[in-house]
Amino acid sequence: MDFKGQTALVIGGGSGIGAATAARFAELGASVVVTGRRAGVLTATAEKIGGEWAAVDATDATALAAFFADGRRYDHLVLAFSGGKGFGTVADLPVADLREAFEAKVFGHFAALKAAQGNLTEHASVTFISAISARAGMPGTAGLAAVNGAIEAMVPPLAAELAPVRVNAISPGVIDTEWWSALGEEERAATFDFYAAKLPAKRVGRADEVAAAVVALAGNTYVTGSILEVAGGGHIPAAV
Repeated sequence: MDFKGQTALVIGGGSGIGAATAARFAELGASVVVTGRRAGVLTATAEKIGGEWAAVDATDATALAAFFADGRRYDHLVLAFSGGKGFGTVADLPVADLREAFEAKVFGHFAALKAAQGNLTEHASVTFISAISARAGMPGTAGLAAVNGAIEAMVPPLAAELAPVRVNAISPGVIDTEWWSALGEEERAATFDFYAAKLPAKRVGRADEVAAAVVALAGNTYVTGSILEVAGGGHIPAAV
């Protein structure tokens, strides 16, 4: 797969899946721009891949408008930032946390795409990063399911509305990234062991495996309106 002469923008590209995706695009010849809220990780990622970075809060409409005001065109847009909150049982999850998760991820992704639309090339690709929680039925993930289900529900109508721009989503399962950093090391390891024992793949995933799926969708010009699971079999009902 060759992305030479093309430009990829990864919003949420400073760490985790976003950073791995940015690196994969760069390896395949693309010019890459990463954005996010943390200048430190953005700088490190951009230096590592030979790309560019900009500190942009994707939940800030004014900041988004300012970033895209230069008219620069992008062949690939990846929306890789998460809401952070939303995990917990219905008894324990504060409604305010769920509302914040929707504001950060669902409304954030929609606003970012809305702001970027005029800067996409005619046959650009847009890839959302959702999560397998949208369909896996795991206890304690109703909030995450609602947030990521909303992201995935947008994909088919957006693919029809924005054509010939292609719109897809990657739905990762349990991936070893800093998303889990709120857990202590022991709890994190125990959580990964728990899921690894249940998954057909018998392990949790890596960010670079999700990144490989992102660039595969971005590079396949006959795929749009689709959601691709990268979950080690976590989308199989009996697996979790």
